[in-house]
Formats: sequence, structure tokens, C-alpha cells
Amino acid sequence: MKGLILCAGKGSRLYPFTRNRPKTLIPVANTPLLQLSIVKLLEQGIREVGIVIHPSQESDIRSHFGEGEALGVAITYIYQHEPKGIADAVKQAQAFIAEEAFLLLLGDNLISAPLTALKRDIELGGVQASLLLAEVAAPKDYGIAEIRESRIVGLEEKPAIPKSKLAVLGAYAFTPEIFHAVHRIRPSKRGEYEITDAIQCLIDHGHVVTYHVTDQLNLDVGTMDRWLQANERLLGEEAQGNRIHESVVLENCTITQPVAIDKNSVLKNCHIGPYVSIGAEAKLMNCRIADSIVLNGVHLENLPSPLRNVIIGSHSIIAGVFTHGEVKDV
Repeated sequence: MKGLILCAGKGSRLYPFTRNRPKTLIPVANTPLLQLSIVKLLEQGIREVGIVIHPSQESDIRSHFGEGEALGVAITYIYQHEPKGIADAVKQAQAFIAEEAFLLLLGDNLISAPLTALKRDIELGGVQASLLLAEVAAPKDYGIAEIRESRIVGLEEKPAIPKSKLAVLGAYAFTPEIFHAVHRIRPSKRGEYEITDAIQCLIDHGHVVTYHVTDQLNLDVGTMDRWLQANERLLGEEAQGNRIHESVVLENCTITQPVAIDKNSVLKNCHIGPYVSIGAEAKLMNCRIADSIVLNGVHLENLPSPLRNVIIGSHSIIAGVFTHGEVKDV
């Protein structure tokens, strides 16, 4: 079985952080989203991974992952030149997938649930697609599955009147039969080739589509709030591990776990945490930070008030001043 990760989206809702970097390279607990997706595939023993990108993203993503050697995978880069939807991105990968089954992940999602059940459904035979579903509070924002007698009978993308609260998450398993479906469907009202329409095509042609419902958090990291939520969730899952790099210098600091602090950062007289990630080469002095993301190369000094629920961009400089031994302003 191969793996396919879709990364061609612009991430415009995360501007300015994604203006000069692909959305799938934003870090969650100091690990790029795309790397987290690759790790999910590795957990299933998958070593051949296709990554669908826009050509403008190639240099950034290749500089991080190359051909995948450091992670123990073989990466093939596949181009989607126009943002025509998930099903169109899958279509571009047909030559890479060939006649094999594959796991499909959306590279801007943080998937907590294991993918074992999806993979097993396909491997046992007789199933052409297996989906990960979860109940959501706002079904109008998702592709929604209609279930009857424990079978998926219908799928609809962002319905005005949802027929359930069970949303299709960003993890799927398919046989190559999905390629017949993506070639049959037409663009939706949004002008995109929807993967939900392609799966519905499988159902309409008598193919077996199974599903698994999870209560584990799976996030489309598409907004600032969800980025912070994903950071908190991943740090919480890894709270027992040491996420402070051995090269980090801590002087007179109070650390409230869970936190992640990347290499060569220096912190003095700071109170950090909980749920804070700090990137590499950061320099912090006289700061109190909680529930936040600090990216690489940030310089924070003498902040008069605590920071909470903020994201600070790479190489930002924020400094206050001391007057008579107290921090007065920024």
C-alpha cells in the first residue's frame, strides 16, 4: 500500500504566516504538519509516499524533506497546477499510485486517530473505500455522511441542510477504483472536483464503502484558533516526553509542562507554559507566556504583561523597557 498526502492549498486564512511558506510546513509542537502526516503513514508500514504540491511550493518542501531519506520514506512529488479540489489532486497522482491501494491524508489536518482500521478494510478485500468519520458541531462546514442501517448511502459536501452530524475527516483508504470515479464526476457549485462526489460515485456504482467513527480530535489546521488548538492537543498527547532540546539554555526560568522548546534557544527569567511551543534560535528574557506558539528566531524581552493565546511570527522582535527596575511599556 502507498501513501498520498495533499499539500497544494494556499492556506490564505493563515496569512501572514503562510504568505511565504506552504501551509503544511507550519509547525505544531515544533513539528511541521506535513511531517506529522508522514509519521502517520510510517505507523502503518507505508514507505512510498506521494506528495501533491503546487509547483511554487516545491523548493520550500524539498528543502525540509528532500526525497524522504531522513524520515525513512521515498517521496515522489506530484504537481497540481490549479486548485481544483481534492478529487482533482487524487487524479494527478494516478500514475504514481498505479494499481496499488493507498491511504490518503490531507496534509493540513492533524489526525489523532490511528489509521489501522482503514488500512485493514482494504487489505481484507471486497472494499473499495474506507473513511474516517467523526461527529461535529457545525456539519455545514464539512463533507457529511448519511448513514442507514450501518451503511453509507450518501455523501454531500458542505450541505445547507445536513442529513447527519457525521463529518468525513481528512483520512481515507482507497483501491485504484477511485480513479474511475474521479474521472466521471463534474465540478461542484464551488467549481471543485469533490472527493465526496467521487466516493458517492463509487456507492452509486455498487462498490463497497465502509467507515469508522472516531471520538479522537482531528483538526483542519486552517485558522489561527485551530492552529493553537492543535498545538495544545499535540503537546498534551506528548506531555510525558522531554520536548526541550538539549542545546536550550534556561536561566532562572519556571517551566510548566507541557511545552516544546527547539534547539539553540535561550530563555532567562521567564515563566513558560503550559501549552507553549518555542521554535529554534529564539531569545526570551523577562517574559510570561502560556497557550501560545513562538516561531523560529523570535526575540522577546521585558514584556510588561503575560502573553496568552498568541502566535508570534518568525524573527519577530518585541521588547519593553525597564524604568527604575520595572517594566513600563513595549
